[in-house]
Amino acid sequence: MKSSLIQKLLSAAILTVASATAAAAYPDQAIRLTVGFPPGTGPDIVARTVGDQLSKEIGQSVVVENKAGAGGQIAAYSVAHNAPDGYSILLGEVGSISISPETTATLSYKPLTEFAAITEAVRANFVLVIPANSPYKTLKEFVTAAQASTDNFNIATFGAGTPGHFGAEMLADAGQFKIEPIHYRSTGDALSAIIAGQVQGAFVTTAMAAPQIAGGKMRALAITGKDRTKMLADIPTFGEQNMPNVEFGAWFAFFAPAGTPVDVLDVLNKNTVTALKAESVRKTLEGSGFVIVGSSRQELQDLLVAEQKRWAQVVKKTGFKIN
Repeated sequence: MKSSLIQKLLSAAILTVASATAAAAYPDQAIRLTVGFPPGTGPDIVARTVGDQLSKEIGQSVVVENKAGAGGQIAAYSVAHNAPDGYSILLGEVGSISISPETTATLSYKPLTEFAAITEAVRANFVLVIPANSPYKTLKEFVTAAQASTDNFNIATFGAGTPGHFGAEMLADAGQFKIEPIHYRSTGDALSAIIAGQVQGAFVTTAMAAPQIAGGKMRALAITGKDRTKMLADIPTFGEQNMPNVEFGAWFAFFAPAGTPVDVLDVLNKNTVTALKAESVRKTLEGSGFVIVGSSRQELQDLLVAEQKRWAQVVKKTGFKIN
């Protein structure tokens, strides 16, 4: 009996030492960072900017892999089902992590149980834009016209089930008018439709909207965040214009497959947060319209729970389902 107890204690001690040794050695090879959108897009900019600095902090290469398609779902699925060893991580975002589970009945992964939180990296607000030749100069004029129209206002989106799609639904609900979401297959197509005046408006990120507004190709009416954004400091928020319910944004966060050792997750969190604080990273990301966060693992986990509940309510109210 005593001998058996000693053996168990020795085994436990050996496992503890082995675990500590493995954690101390991590990482000893390149880390693959998967992003669900094409090169040059906002998520890709975040992944490559942070990934480059993370490789310096952590002492190993961080290789960015673009697996575009299905609004980030393909990338999320691939990482969720990779080995939980810390060498495969995901830059996930609100659409594929918090909205898709509510819109897609056959989603091939479960964000709340199949991912381990690392850190929320950045956030971005949206701006309601209209064609430059639109007759509306203010949000109030836009809403008043929509309320009086016998036809639904056409609002462009970058895809069904995206934040911009549901943002349009929020706007219609808050303003008590009807819209017709026009879902485009690509960001470029949607932007072209706005510029050409083929739709009455759209929600786009501040980073995407800023150069178009500066070039006189679009007009901005309102920002979705609680506070104004540096890139479009003269554009008031929805809250400032008596529409506080139209408040949403995009967040981007790093995840690992569920089951990744806690010690490894802690290493990733510490070094990723440090990378986000680097001056070169801050300059690039803020210049692209992002607000840097750098949260704890628990803060990100709490965000996921809260966001899934929030978007579940939004989706339910619209009745929208992809399948």
